[in-house]
Amino acid sequence: MDAGGLEKPAGPTARGVASAMPVEHHEQRRLSEEALEESASKWDLVQQHGLSLVSLLLRPCGGCLWSLRGPCHRACAEWPVQDYQWGRRCPGLWPWQVSLQDNTGFQFCGGSLISEDWVVTAAHYGISTSHLVMAGEFNQRSDEENIQVLKIARVCKNPKFNMVTVRSDIALLKLATPACFSHTMSPMCLPETTDEFPPGLVCATTGWGRTKYNAHKTPDKLQQAALPLLSNAECKQFWGSRITDVMVCAGANGISSCMGDSGGPLVCQKDGAWTLVGIVSWSSSICFPSIPAVYARITELISWVQEILAAN
Repeated sequence: MDAGGLEKPAGPTARGVASAMPVEHHEQRRLSEEALEESASKWDLVQQHGLSLVSLLLRPCGGCLWSLRGPCHRACAEWPVQDYQWGRRCPGLWPWQVSLQDNTGFQFCGGSLISEDWVVTAAHYGISTSHLVMAGEFNQRSDEENIQVLKIARVCKNPKFNMVTVRSDIALLKLATPACFSHTMSPMCLPETTDEFPPGLVCATTGWGRTKYNAHKTPDKLQQAALPLLSNAECKQFWGSRITDVMVCAGANGISSCMGDSGGPLVCQKDGAWTLVGIVSWSSSICFPSIPAVYARITELISWVQEILAAN
């Protein structure tokens, strides 16, 4: 996480999100209004006093236990929304998160399982069928995790994607073999076109991207950050006409996006389940923590997703 810095932000870069603060999960129950208010009050503390998000919110990890209904199938809505209190990292806490790697094991971006057969990610990285999907991973240095290495059979890039404007930054990956869901692998829920996620709603994003723009290595463990959504009007105060209706912004709260988390999820609670609201797309080239990151807006792109899934 980049929670400070005095340099002025440079222009946007189509690289990705990731400054990430660890997220805690408390016990297996639905998110309450009190928990949301508590999270919001913590962000107020940070903004008012400039506190380090790590020192304020980091806590030791406890058990992450889940009950499963079947070894290889799980509907997204069956994954319970926890009383997340921002500070704990556990394997399986974000079970849809995948790592996209080349044949050397280099992790270059993230993605999200949306079914046993499909992963959604960003279009700007030029993913091909030679790349690999790592599902169920938490600590990339660990040899003890039960991960699945999945080959890609087909890459479907949104035909309206534009590398210059980074519009419609979304791609779908058809897996060569289905993922087998478990307590560390489960699909992300997708929104309807009519779903609304208001400005100020505290959501979460995850990834293995750099925790500072000039870091020489990426973190071993999956990182998390809690971010408030911004309206597009608010976001245009930072990015001007670059912001369009197929984008959604989050952050500007002391945590910034950074290189390596592109394609990863921005998720918010909807009807008792975590729902995909955005895909990490681009941000300040120096991961400036007071500048919002930009994500592909899923409610504007879900019709294309549904068309691809129905046709395949």
